[in-house]
Amino acid sequence: MEEEINLKDIFDMFWDRKIGIIIIILLCIVAGYVYTTFFVSPLYKATSTAILTSNTESNEEENAGVTQTEVTLNNSLLSTYREIATSDSVVSKVISNLGLNISDDALKSQITVTSATNSQVIQITVENSNAELAAKIANEIRKVFTDRVAELYDMQNIKPLDDAKVPTSPSNINHTKDIVMFAAIGVVLAVVYAVIANLLDNTVKSSSDIEKATGLNVIAEIPVYEFNQGRRK
Repeated sequence: MEEEINLKDIFDMFWDRKIGIIIIILLCIVAGYVYTTFFVSPLYKATSTAILTSNTESNEEENAGVTQTEVTLNNSLLSTYREIATSDSVVSKVISNLGLNISDDALKSQITVTSATNSQVIQITVENSNAELAAKIANEIRKVFTDRVAELYDMQNIKPLDDAKVPTSPSNINHTKDIVMFAAIGVVLAVVYAVIANLLDNTVKSSSDIEKATGLNVIAEIPVYEFNQGRRK
């Protein structure tokens, strides 16, 4: 019985402050939408892919297919290739080829090179505030990186797979996700508000409040009557 009373008190605590709770949640949702719409600079991601194949410099008999040895070699070189793709020599060449007004370190911070799980596909992703430029940089990195590998290892085992396409929507802004996140923040703030307001509220609202405060039983209550246009409430 005591548990039921406590649960009812908790429900009443939130119900009595439902207007304030709703306002807080709505304000958080609006603030989140305004922030992501007007204060967050959109960034666009473009991904160019390449695949590791057999060495085209090998003779025709060796080039008849990709051997297990070549697969093993390519797998062992994947981590090295990722480092080469973001090396100073590659990044500087890309900046020069595209005429970019950006430092090497700044461009490196925009580049992510990964390899698909259990495959020999290399993914070169560029995140930039300009959608078209992001695609251009990703494709140019793949080209310069391929040439650089050919110079270093004297072999041509990297082939372009898919060109980077110009992204149509920003990668760092998702209004649905943002609204849900800020709504969750609003719920937390609303709960904190309700708890604090309840702790600071020392008014007596019912006979049960008197019993809790004094430890005495209420033996009688005086009803309150309100008269309005001849009708009794």
